[in-house]
Amino acid sequence: MSVSIHVLCAALALGAVASGAARAAEPGGFDQRIDALARSWAHINFEVHDKAAQATQAESLVRECDALAVQAPARAEPLVWEAIAEATEAGAKGGLGALGLVKSARAHLEQAERLNPAALGDGSVYTSLGSLYAQVPGFPIGFGDAGKARRYFQKALAANPDGLDANYFYADFLMREHDYAGAIRALDRALAAPARPGREVADRGRRAEAAILLARARQAAS
Repeated sequence: MSVSIHVLCAALALGAVASGAARAAEPGGFDQRIDALARSWAHINFEVHDKAAQATQAESLVRECDALAVQAPARAEPLVWEAIAEATEAGAKGGLGALGLVKSARAHLEQAERLNPAALGDGSVYTSLGSLYAQVPGFPIGFGDAGKARRYFQKALAANPDGLDANYFYADFLMREHDYAGAIRALDRALAAPARPGREVADRGRRAEAAILLARARQAAS
């Protein structure tokens, strides 16, 4: 989601921990189902290039995430992925309908934050909220807020200082704030982030975006 509602995508590592009571109420193979959502999202976001097809597939993924959220109401992970899928759908569709989708994404992320702000184990709840506040237009069109974006990114980086996504989206925010030197530092950290097993598609796509943004930042800083 840029100011025109660019795709929000915090490609996430998995591994949040639930209480025994929550796990007892969950469907079997919960972690595997979350992993499948992550792989589906990476394919939609980085490998589907037709916007109409991307919107259709993202909408289907939203329904999958919602169904899992209903089955496991004590877990935050499905809500995070639902928000990400909604923002991806918004980026593909554009227009006024996209604003409703990103508002829904924010609501799901806020619910996830209340349940477990450490869900998915890498600051992704905070990264995703920061991205929304950074990239959605501000009042009176939307809810964008640079101050809130910065605070969420700071929380994300405190949780995951070397993370690929946290640093990439923080750099994107700093570019909007014309802090090109800060963006270059964040992008250097993003590109030095360790590979995430099982997340090859997401890593490859995000690194390519980071390299493009780094070139823009260096040009702007020169």
